[in-house]
Amino acid sequence: MPTVKKLAGYIKEYKFDTIITPIMMLGEVVVEMMIPLLMAKIIDKGIYGKDMSTIWKVGAWMLLAAAAGLFFGIMGGKYGASASAGFAKNLRFAMFEKVQTYSFKNIDKFSSASLITRMTTDVTNLQNAFQMLIRMGMRAPASLIVALILSISISPRLSIVYLVAVAILTVLVFFLSGTAQRLFNQVFKRYDDLNAEVEENVSGIRVVKAYVREDFEKTKFEKANENLYKIFVKAESLMVKAFPIMMGSVYACILAISWFGAHLIIQDELTTGELMSMLTYCMNILMSIMMFAGVIVMVLMSTAAAQRVCEVLDEEPDIKNPEKPVMEVKNGSVEFENVDFSYYENSSEPVLKDINLKINSGETIGIIGPTGSGKTSLVNLLSRLYDVTKGSVKVSGVDVRDYDIVKLRDSVSVVLQNNVLFSGTIYENLRWGDKNASDEECQHAAKLACADEFIEKFPDGYDTYIEQGGSNVSGGQRQRLCIARALLKKPKILVLDDSTSAVDTTTDSKIRASFRNDIPDTTKFIIAQRISSVQDADRIIVMDDGKIADVGTHEELLNRNEMYRELYESQTGAGSGDFDKV
Repeated sequence: MPTVKKLAGYIKEYKFDTIITPIMMLGEVVVEMMIPLLMAKIIDKGIYGKDMSTIWKVGAWMLLAAAAGLFFGIMGGKYGASASAGFAKNLRFAMFEKVQTYSFKNIDKFSSASLITRMTTDVTNLQNAFQMLIRMGMRAPASLIVALILSISISPRLSIVYLVAVAILTVLVFFLSGTAQRLFNQVFKRYDDLNAEVEENVSGIRVVKAYVREDFEKTKFEKANENLYKIFVKAESLMVKAFPIMMGSVYACILAISWFGAHLIIQDELTTGELMSMLTYCMNILMSIMMFAGVIVMVLMSTAAAQRVCEVLDEEPDIKNPEKPVMEVKNGSVEFENVDFSYYENSSEPVLKDINLKINSGETIGIIGPTGSGKTSLVNLLSRLYDVTKGSVKVSGVDVRDYDIVKLRDSVSVVLQNNVLFSGTIYENLRWGDKNASDEECQHAAKLACADEFIEKFPDGYDTYIEQGGSNVSGGQRQRLCIARALLKKPKILVLDDSTSAVDTTTDSKIRASFRNDIPDTTKFIIAQRISSVQDADRIIVMDDGKIADVGTHEELLNRNEMYRELYESQTGAGSGDFDKV
């Protein structure tokens, strides 16, 4: 019930459509149930009574009833489609909106493939089930009840045949439905696996082709596809088995009614027209049961989907705004006080351990260290992409947990390791940093990032269209565009997470020079593998195993830190250059 109540809240502006649809379906049922009675009157009074006026008069009423039924059916379909599509639209938007509030920790809980399945396949199943519920969910039981009442009014004795068939079929449907629900729960997990395979293959298609691994990928997909096929066949076939039994019941009822009805006609307890009506109601009753079974199948499929959708909607972001947030970041000073950090609550060993560090506003800080030493984890704490496990991180003297999240993140620009560009022009991509930035401001930011050099060579310049993921520009060009985008935010703190690794050393040097000259008051964190990228920094942090191994200038670290010196010598012609072997 809580799930139903939660999902019902997303009907919103489509309440009228949701209410009017079952009313229209009820109207269609009432009109349709009148037709067999009118038909009986034509047979008994018109044909047997040889009364042509009765045939014309009742026939006209039958035409009106058929037209009215057609109108109610069309309106029910129209409003039902509007209500279900609107419900799905609201639900998708609510899920997407909720995902935008997730922290990295929340996103890690759901795979991207699973989130895509929930917003597409699961919501579509709910949409179909909702439409079936407000249309067939009203039509089937209403048709069943009205037909039973009219049948009993015509011949109570003959109606016993219906009641026996209805009882048997109802037990059968509910018996099969419990098993089917468990199978449908497994179906959606298989959908997640299938979407994961598709997402991985499409996003890495260049690597797949470069290594000629198409056959390997096809085998993986075929396995996931086969698993989905098997479980779907098992679930569907279970419910489909009920339909031949239902059809057998329909034919058995027709035979029984024909047999017993013929005897009643001979005994003058039933007319021929009434027998025809009983046969028509027989079909209505049993087809209603079959329609209702279809509704149950859809509801069972949607139950699993509803639970998965509600998991996304119920997930609470672990990073929230404080009740009275600080709305201004005054400067870019940073302080780490006794910081420990773990990605998971039950981790035996923290990723960062006992970090203490104080950085003045406007300083340039280099961060260097072996793979897995915690460099990226350290800077992720600045903009609250994650929260510390222990201790505190302060920006401008204020704990980052006390800031308004939007204001904090607007003050911290991060260029991540994996540079992501979106489909659109270069201007549109740059304005992710500032949606109101003028063309001149975009061009100035591009110049600081040394991106203007290649942009101006494009035939369309800044209006050049970037394909999804930036696939039509090189790695170095993509990095420079991302740096320009970050600079447009005019941040108090700028974080470059190995984001100049794909540019040549001359361009890297130009970018760093432009930072010194044009944004001197911005605190800059530069994570790098090349000593040349950080040697001009005011201070360099050497990370090792989640701890700060040393802090100092380039010259100081050369003199006293063996790890740093080994890397420097390797990059200038001596040594192995492998941090992990120092």
